[in-house]
Amino acid sequence: MDFLHTLSWGYVASGFLVGSLVGLTGVGGGSLMTPILILLFGVQPLVAVGTDLLYAAATKTAGTFFHGFNHTIDWRVVRRLATGSIPAALITLLALHSLGISSGAANMLVSKVLGGALLATSSALIFRRQLLAYYRKRVGPLDERRTRQFTIATGAVLGVLVTSSSVGAGALGVTALILLYPEIPIARLVGSDIAHAVPLTLVSGLGHLFFGNINIQLLGTLLIGSLPGIFFGSALASRVPDRLLRYILASVLLLVAARLLT
Repeated sequence: MDFLHTLSWGYVASGFLVGSLVGLTGVGGGSLMTPILILLFGVQPLVAVGTDLLYAAATKTAGTFFHGFNHTIDWRVVRRLATGSIPAALITLLALHSLGISSGAANMLVSKVLGGALLATSSALIFRRQLLAYYRKRVGPLDERRTRQFTIATGAVLGVLVTSSSVGAGALGVTALILLYPEIPIARLVGSDIAHAVPLTLVSGLGHLFFGNINIQLLGTLLIGSLPGIFFGSALASRVPDRLLRYILASVLLLVAARLLT
């Protein structure tokens, strides 16, 4: 009972809200949780990013087990993404640490990168069909060698974005994979993106933990709310139009991005 009294129910509610949106749409974890921690609860940007990365590693692991059980993961794609993302994540961690956790420059950099990543994520949500149509018309199918190279490059970009802002592994990752692998079913691409997010967020999160950018108590409180939220959102997913949810989520991300970039 004492444990219940010490819980911050605002964090639990935030975890439930974000978990529900992730269950409903498949995206929005880092895109919403990190801005909520920064803007609503006043958590230092680097600490918010680091804590959210380990939070994402835990929730994405559950999603990976689900997709693995349903055979909706292409491990070839996961390996290619990780080849680019893990080295990029380590380099980004060192760069952030060199600025110092208390440095105004570090926190300003994280806020601006987060705002830019949110703009890109919301654009990917809103204009995904147009992007796919434009890409297919202008670029067309790629050969195996170029597909592999672009996948590794995509992983590197995601490694930088996710490590510095905790955003990018969801909508941006899936959109890029749809462009690169049009022959693979979307459900399998979503599963591959989630599976790739596990090592990326774990490596990035552990790096932030090593540098002291994690609030363990906050992490546990968020998970208490988010795990039931993911179950709740997943149960509702088949009843709510996906397009409507994506537009709502994109609108929220645009508002948050505008607040971070001003």
